Amino acid sequence: MDFAFDARTEELRRELLDFMDSHIYPAEPVFEQQLAERADPWSSVPIVEDLKAEARKRGLWNFFLPGEHGGGLTNLQYAPLAEITGHSPHLAPAALNCAAPDTGNMEVLAMFGNEQQRKQWLEPLLEGEIRSAFAMTEPDVASSDARNIATSIRRDGDTYVINGRKWYISGAMNPNCQIFIVMGKTDPDAEPHRQQSMILVPRGTPGLEIKRGMKLFGYDDSSHGGHAEVIFHDVRVPADNLAEEGSGFAIAQARLGPGRIHHCMRLIGMAERAIELMCRRTLSRSTFGKPIAEQGVVQDWIAESRVRVEQLRLLVLKTAWLMDTVGNKGAHTEIQAIKIATPASVEWILDKAIQAHGAGGISQDFPLAELWAQARMLRFADGPDEVHKRSLAHRELNKYRGAAK
Repeated sequence: MDFAFDARTEELRRELLDFMDSHIYPAEPVFEQQLAERADPWSSVPIVEDLKAEARKRGLWNFFLPGEHGGGLTNLQYAPLAEITGHSPHLAPAALNCAAPDTGNMEVLAMFGNEQQRKQWLEPLLEGEIRSAFAMTEPDVASSDARNIATSIRRDGDTYVINGRKWYISGAMNPNCQIFIVMGKTDPDAEPHRQQSMILVPRGTPGLEIKRGMKLFGYDDSSHGGHAEVIFHDVRVPADNLAEEGSGFAIAQARLGPGRIHHCMRLIGMAERAIELMCRRTLSRSTFGKPIAEQGVVQDWIAESRVRVEQLRLLVLKTAWLMDTVGNKGAHTEIQAIKIATPASVEWILDKAIQAHGAGGISQDFPLAELWAQARMLRFADGPDEVHKRSLAHRELNKYRGAAK
């Protein structure tokens, strides 16, 4: 394993770091002001469109997607770039058209969509013209076991009829969200992992109701397009909008594997920004006769934060390398490991940075509180910690089950 950046990655890193310094960081206060002033509380704001135009002009666009549709980067090449965008997670990924949930949805359309679907939905997503949503989680069942998902997708002639209730559907509050990828049950009597399917539902389809925006630790996350509760009541779409019946789990795993590592890449950037803010704050403030940075407990926080970040980065890079060399299935253990380790460790780092800032740490004057909320939320998103630990433990135990007799 060679984690040295190749020439292409080094070039893109330099260009992206320059873009962050010249455009992203100066735009952050403008972004917050425009969010507060907009008439529609869920719509995007002008500064994001300006940044997207500038990023595209510089060739900083669609890094996440390999192959003909995207930037042509490997996971190992993309990892350090995604980390950089994590320094400003509400602004930089959107500016580069590398923001969830659109990234995962574009991957699904690229892998499983037919020609017409790719033209109608993938192309405008790749152009940054529309947004999308992935509707999986449900409030009435324990969605941590995806077999519980109860939304009904029933065949009726040349259409499918959808009935169900979803929530925390990221991006769905944004009026520019034009397409939903919906997971539901097509055959309750099939084998457990063949009961579910994925279907495309355009916004505006009769019976699709965006009921309300959901809050995340009190934040509406409107800069990300919000998280919606969505009702499907006799929603009828053409049969061609559904991929192969029973393939829902396979599609979900194809989508969530890259999504999990992308989250972890950005989380490392969030941790790096937290460390920077913690160091600057503790050097600039004094308590009990000396700078806060000279307090032993604070030095312990800073040292421990650095150790954790370096460990996480190496594990994420190893995972990216394995995904490139042996595929997502071959990297399954490592994907689960980073999903377990990264949000929890970054949450810890952010907590210490908040503590070092005193009351400022929980205020809107610093990004730390909202970053903490994001990190804590990611211990649920794409599968809770406990499910990943359960699966990972089973894989470890299977190595020894025969020898335990």
